[in-house]
Amino acid sequence: MLKVIRYTVAVLLLAIGGLWAHAWFTHAPGQSMADAFGQRLAQVFGQDMQVPSAAGVVQLPPGISLGGGFNLTRQDGVAVTERDYAGQWMLIYFGFTYCPDVCPTELGRMADVIDMLGPLAGRVTPAFITIDPERDRPDHLADYVSRFHPRLQGLTGTTEQIAAVARQFRVFYARANSPNATDYLMDHSSFIYLVGPDNRVRSLFRPDTAVEGMARMITGQLRAAAPS
Repeated sequence: MLKVIRYTVAVLLLAIGGLWAHAWFTHAPGQSMADAFGQRLAQVFGQDMQVPSAAGVVQLPPGISLGGGFNLTRQDGVAVTERDYAGQWMLIYFGFTYCPDVCPTELGRMADVIDMLGPLAGRVTPAFITIDPERDRPDHLADYVSRFHPRLQGLTGTTEQIAAVARQFRVFYARANSPNATDYLMDHSSFIYLVGPDNRVRSLFRPDTAVEGMARMITGQLRAAAPS
């Protein structure tokens, strides 16, 4: 009986944690987390919640828009904005170079997806945006992204610039250790974003989404958006 109780509690905690993460990611600008969490609870118990999509793709709720403009610095030291990627699709991941496991895994999958797109890959710019600008300077980013794919761009900026772009994409991040520590990790949400030429997120991919499924989804969207 004790094992059953422990298992039930663990499942409930995971469900609440997942619901809180969903509320954080999808809350409207200006909406408090308490209100957003309460709204998600009401949706669940009111049987109003959307059915999760297959293949690790997250469907944005109606009325929710992610993405937008940014001012950042590329790994070669050049300042860039969303206008430098006009007409391009982007595949974006937010993380940090000192990440021990999740970030390298997701960037490796992004690289595999780009290779799997074949001739369509030229229409997609893969980008890694750091959420740790204090340590991830352009020269450090240049070495890091070169390990994953020759076309992968590393983007950093001031603390304020990173905070601004993170808000646009509803990215959660925070130091996991003491704010005064020099050796620290970062807690952060982990999604791969497919961004259209209008700078808006078209699809979200959860961690460990199959590379083949991501490539198929992206291929379908690129072909559907191609001029006839």
